Amino acid sequence: MRKPLSILPIVFFASILAACSTPKDLSDPVTQEEMQGIYEEVRTPVKHGLVVTPENPDFKSDSPSVFRHKGKWYMTWIVFDGKGYETWLSESDDLLHWNTLGKVLSYTNDSWDKFQRAGYAALQDLEWGGSYKLQKYAGKYWMSYLGGCNPGYETMPLMIGLASTDQLGKAVEWETLDKPVMSPKDEDCQWFEKNTQYKSCIIEDKDRITGHRFVIYYNANGTNPENGVTAERIGMAYSEDLKNWTRYENNPVVALETCGITGDPQIQKIGDLYVMFFFRAGNPARPYAAYNSFACSRDLVHWYEWEGEDLIYPTEPYDCVYAHKSHVVSWKGVTYHFYCAVDDKDRRGIAVATSK
Repeated sequence: MRKPLSILPIVFFASILAACSTPKDLSDPVTQEEMQGIYEEVRTPVKHGLVVTPENPDFKSDSPSVFRHKGKWYMTWIVFDGKGYETWLSESDDLLHWNTLGKVLSYTNDSWDKFQRAGYAALQDLEWGGSYKLQKYAGKYWMSYLGGCNPGYETMPLMIGLASTDQLGKAVEWETLDKPVMSPKDEDCQWFEKNTQYKSCIIEDKDRITGHRFVIYYNANGTNPENGVTAERIGMAYSEDLKNWTRYENNPVVALETCGITGDPQIQKIGDLYVMFFFRAGNPARPYAAYNSFACSRDLVHWYEWEGEDLIYPTEPYDCVYAHKSHVVSWKGVTYHFYCAVDDKDRRGIAVATSK
């Protein structure tokens, strides 16, 4: 049974105080007691419904990235129109009402990514309740994206591309590189990503606790050589310049072998803990097809999963099939959980739930 909302702040801060009573080493596991406090802080029981949908009802919207720029909120989100993915931009004053501005990553005539250009904002301020601004590197704002040259719904192989702009908040085309920055064809490609790569999340490790400036988390499809299971799992890699990446040797970092998909990571820092929001689909231990949950880490490498109630899962007609793919922000004491909602007619849009 859910706890009454009136006691949630008390429960949260009591859990945080208990967790902080003994200093923690970066190598220490994150306990379920600590994660209980995180859960109470990030839970969003109030669903508001769809807030962003394509103008064409036959198209499908997906994968929100929400950030703040010059006093406004912006969301990049992707649209599948039957041919492939393009990335769009919307703006908002209150995180609930959104106005679509236009495309920022469109199809091209002839490139390695001409039919798949699904973008995700990079280098966001990680602090929970912080600015949620995108940080510049080399004088530009950045976005990683799922890219590929084959038409269709996520047609393999998909790779990770990099885009940049100096005109954030405008519906202008971002500049892209002439080749992917990570690919299943790379010489150092690992078993979990041999088939294809999907959504990515790039953060800056300002404290260099990983020993590197930039870290990318990404889900990919591959077959485990130990058990023969083909699934999506989340791995990580490091970079000093956003363009050259070195895989973490012990990938994947978040996975469930009995589950078809573990994917779409988003990172925030709450207190002394890093929190990874992610989704799962096809978990035989759940009565629903897809849901959002989280894991916690002290060092950005070793992740411990929350074992309690899922954050978002199907409960409404508009998300009765899938409620998944998180982007979570905390603003002025309210938590906003944006996610992809899919109904029983396969209509797909961006929904939001809040903490109160």
